[in-house]
Amino acid sequence: MLISPNANLLLALDPNHPNYGAVPGRYANRIGGAKFTVDGVTYNTPQNDGPNTLHSGPNGWGFRTFNVTSVSSNSITFSIHDPDMSTGMPGAVDALITYTLTSQTWNIKITASSPDKRTPLMLTQHTYFNLDAFANPNTDLIWNHTYSTPFSKRLLEPDASMVPTGKLTTIPKNDINDFWSKPKEIGASIGSPGWVGNCGTSNGCEGYNNCWIVDKNPILDRPVATLSSAWSGIKLDIHTNQGAVQLYTCYYMNGQIPIKKTQGGHGSATNGFVKSGGCLALEAQDWNDAINHPEWGRKQFYGPGDKYNWEATYKFGLL
Repeated sequence: MLISPNANLLLALDPNHPNYGAVPGRYANRIGGAKFTVDGVTYNTPQNDGPNTLHSGPNGWGFRTFNVTSVSSNSITFSIHDPDMSTGMPGAVDALITYTLTSQTWNIKITASSPDKRTPLMLTQHTYFNLDAFANPNTDLIWNHTYSTPFSKRLLEPDASMVPTGKLTTIPKNDINDFWSKPKEIGASIGSPGWVGNCGTSNGCEGYNNCWIVDKNPILDRPVATLSSAWSGIKLDIHTNQGAVQLYTCYYMNGQIPIKKTQGGHGSATNGFVKSGGCLALEAQDWNDAINHPEWGRKQFYGPGDKYNWEATYKFGLL
């Protein structure tokens, strides 16, 4: 979480910069056309994903130093002050991020406010998972993981560069993006029509980098997503108050990011490095690029008197 404040230096040292464990901000995911309009003024944001902005650009929160504000026996709170126009967005933002660990449970709460001007706010936790911990002798990839999203029958339709078109699509049963009708392995559709390009037709992305709508009241009583591995026997339930979950299956990992020596990487796929498909991120968030789609009616601009609240709980167990 404590990362170099020098974005140019970090990019030089880590040109892939996959946002390991970061809280991207102040607006996560993509901003279509790298611009948005609020209160009659159009703002331009950095283009770092083709013509679009991804995770607020190369000076987003994933490149910043967070301060430690409090520590307890099982929790830690970080803070960040994001100044006016630091990522091309108006108004200063102050945020607190609290991580709390209890038995087999990891809870994250984020609060943020922009006291002076209305500004986009949409955050997420960008943790990567491989429930086999790269120890499966048969594979270091995550295609054998099983995934389920029982409340997500709709998807934000993406354009060629994975920016929402504005259309909300209903996912047919047994479709490549169907994880709602029953749990299935993430790699179940490998080789099926549409697998190549499903996460970006402009670059032939294979797998998933899509935003599923959570069609239920945003409460924390039931998991919105479940991930498991039959090999390790580990199950992960995600509870959140957010209205969507982005599943990204690490297509852009290029085999240059080393696995920790304590993890080894015993499978034949990575040989000690994370390759494409070697991990996945489950990003609880609101609807991607809703700041450019007012017809959706999502609240993503926050100003004086507003309080942004994000929460997710990751519950680990056994199959």
